[in-house]
Parts: sequence; structure tokens; C-alpha cells
Amino acid sequence: MEVYEMTKEEQATNLIDKYSDLQRILKAPDRENEINYQLRITKAKLEELGVVTENLTI
Repeated sequence: MEVYEMTKEEQATNLIDKYSDLQRILKAPDRENEINYQLRITKAKLEELGVVTENLTI
């Protein structure tokens, strides 16, 4: 199994994306709608990478 390590630039980019997503939720006029939007986008990205999301829960 190949191990992939993220560069500091990739880590920074991911954290900036996360921060901006959280800012969008805080400033959204309809937070519930924004959270559902963020969930749909994240699920689509995970599925694009081959991650099965149907039973993915925290």
C-alpha cells in the first residue's frame, strides 16, 4: 500500500478551505441550508476519490 504525505502547502490549502466553509456557515442567512450544501459538496468530493459515503457517520 502506497502512503501519500501531504505537503505543508496542501495542508494549508485544506485548512483555508475548511476555514472559509465555516465562515460561510456563520454568515449564511439560512445556516441549515448552508450546512446541507456543505455536506453535499463534501460527499461528492469523497465519492470522487472512491470513498463510500452511504454509511459514513460520526
